[in-house]
Amino acid sequence: EWHNYGKSTIGNRSDIERVPVESLREFSQRYYQPDNILLVIAGKFDESQAVDLVLKHFGPIPKPTRILSNTYTEEPPQDGERNVTLRRVGEVSVVGLSYHMPAGPHPDFAPLEVLEMMLTSSPSGRLYKALVETRKAAAISGSAYGWHDPGLLRLMVEVNKEIPPEAVLDVLVDTTEGLADSEITTKEVDRARSQLLKHRELSAADTSGIAIELSEWAAQGDWRLYFLHRDRLEQVTVDQVREVARKYLVRNNRTVGVFLPTTNAERVSIPATPPIAGLLDGYKGREEQALGEAFDVSPDNIERRTKRTILNSGVKVALLPKKTRGEMVRLRLSLRYGTPETLAPFATAAEFLPALMTRGTRHLNRVELQDELDRLRAELRSLGVPGMATFMLQTKRANLSETLALLRQVLREPALEPAEFELLKQRHRASLQQGLTDPQSLALRSLVRRMTGYASNDVRYVPTLTEELERLEKLSAQDVQKLYRDFLSGTHGQLSVVGDFDPEAVRPLLEDLFVGWNSTIPYQRIERSVPAQWVPEHDRIQIPDKANAVYTAGLVFSLRDDHPDYAPLALGNFILGAGALSSRLGDRIRQKEGLSYGVSSSISADPLDQRATFSVTAICNPAKAAQVDKAAREEIQRLLAEGPSPEELDRARTGFLERQQLTRTSDDDLAQILNVTLLTERTMLHYTRFEQQIAKLTPEEIAAALRKYIDITRLTSIEAGDFNAPQK
Repeated sequence: EWHNYGKSTIGNRSDIERVPVESLREFSQRYYQPDNILLVIAGKFDESQAVDLVLKHFGPIPKPTRILSNTYTEEPPQDGERNVTLRRVGEVSVVGLSYHMPAGPHPDFAPLEVLEMMLTSSPSGRLYKALVETRKAAAISGSAYGWHDPGLLRLMVEVNKEIPPEAVLDVLVDTTEGLADSEITTKEVDRARSQLLKHRELSAADTSGIAIELSEWAAQGDWRLYFLHRDRLEQVTVDQVREVARKYLVRNNRTVGVFLPTTNAERVSIPATPPIAGLLDGYKGREEQALGEAFDVSPDNIERRTKRTILNSGVKVALLPKKTRGEMVRLRLSLRYGTPETLAPFATAAEFLPALMTRGTRHLNRVELQDELDRLRAELRSLGVPGMATFMLQTKRANLSETLALLRQVLREPALEPAEFELLKQRHRASLQQGLTDPQSLALRSLVRRMTGYASNDVRYVPTLTEELERLEKLSAQDVQKLYRDFLSGTHGQLSVVGDFDPEAVRPLLEDLFVGWNSTIPYQRIERSVPAQWVPEHDRIQIPDKANAVYTAGLVFSLRDDHPDYAPLALGNFILGAGALSSRLGDRIRQKEGLSYGVSSSISADPLDQRATFSVTAICNPAKAAQVDKAAREEIQRLLAEGPSPEELDRARTGFLERQQLTRTSDDDLAQILNVTLLTERTMLHYTRFEQQIAKLTPEEIAAALRKYIDITRLTSIEAGDFNAPQK
């Protein structure tokens, strides 16, 4: 209530719309100064050159004469349970608890973070078992915020539609505040600690992740706290968790959905942030982890380093060994199955199949499987669409063999438990119900539906949210089990491995994943085409009680991503609206006219089918949606008529090529790119040629390509929001 943490950083709408430029200038001159900057540089670079560049660009900025004052407001102890109720149009109820807790540097923060994980982790968390497994709730989430000053422990629950929120709130409070007096096992604490340390280790292996973490902890007082916190996490005990639960998880320190006055005060005083210098006096870090190599991410070098092969089962493989930070290795597997005709009854089941496979095997239940992944510092994710099941795996070099053995269990011996299916189903149901009143979900789905045009019995049909809810209610665990049993096999697919591994050692492990795994149902790729008829439309979706509207417009046309016209279209779109705020649409609609909080455009072309899409999307005040549409069409037409200027083209070209290169610095993205090359039977030479074409494009070529495919009279536009509400 008193500390500035209680205020939104960006401010409210009136702050944004009415702030005088003088106030912005004063704020910038006061805080955007060199004595208030922390600069973190991470990645592939020459250290001495980087220091020289920092001195060159930052050194000449004069140090201001003013002295910045420290924050002096402290949040006082809470005097009693607080109640907050928000009533708005929607489909999914949410209940939550917040408790005041110490700052990140305080010794109590580590056991509080473990406590939060014990409560909310899936599938072993206490709240997950008490609420999600009993089908009272669709989802549990939580955060223990480590900040410079004392912050909050927050727990949130999405309530299933047929369950009274009050009943869920009672279980939430009883489970949370009953923790201190319940039996807390060493296994529980070890599991939560292992999950936190795994997430930390995976993040530390990512260049941007470690840079952000160091910056966040530096904001709390000193970057070395990042390592001190690791040490504290490793040492968290059952007694420490019980102590912080008893100290902070009490009624008069909570904010919930209901306020109940009390007779006696039960104040909880949050300890002050301890002196940082004392905490770190004499502290020494550990040996640094493997840093990886300075890897050249040019397409030519990637292709030289990549070993391509086909397994005996028929799965195509790309292996890219390279030294990585933390000796990490990433795997991406896409299994393809079925035909457009045979998959028609299984469109919804296909979306559930990979997720259900990763929720336990015949030998390991879901908790045991997650424990094994945590022990191996591994992460397994999945994605399902009709005809394709994708699995993404990340682990360390030393654990790759054991992790692949786990993956084999998931692929070949999934439990496909009906109880886990019901949990997935209720989560998906809640998400769809929430989308029924979400402008973005409704607007984007409406546009995509118009861009497809298949019959409702076609596997490629895009249902409405209501239709998808109806399909969901009819779906059973037996449908998903039948899809797995009859369709899935290891004969068709693409598998990429990128990172720190030995290709010769990993080859037999990959062979073992698929040996003897066949299906009698043939495979045929699901092709997608441009609708036979395209009639531009305008639709306005009325959604009551929504402060923001979503505007989107687009069209679909025949083009593949290896056509010579795709490069000028891609760069033209970058100039129009894909270059973040520095774009034609951003400059006009956001910066100049202030019509939208965010606006962008996109062009996407399929690598195999003659099908491409163009779209523009913006978030705006409902009263300004028509102005956004008018401004977007004018900017598109202006670019079509004039083309880009030479200076504009040079800036965009540099930004576009840098973004291409940056994408390939992510091993996850690189694995996906290699999978696409396997699917299309291309090499990385395709990307070399594409970037060479980008480097030579002229303003005239870009304008000609845009005029050939983009016609504002053919744009279909959708607006979703509350257009009947009185506007100020």
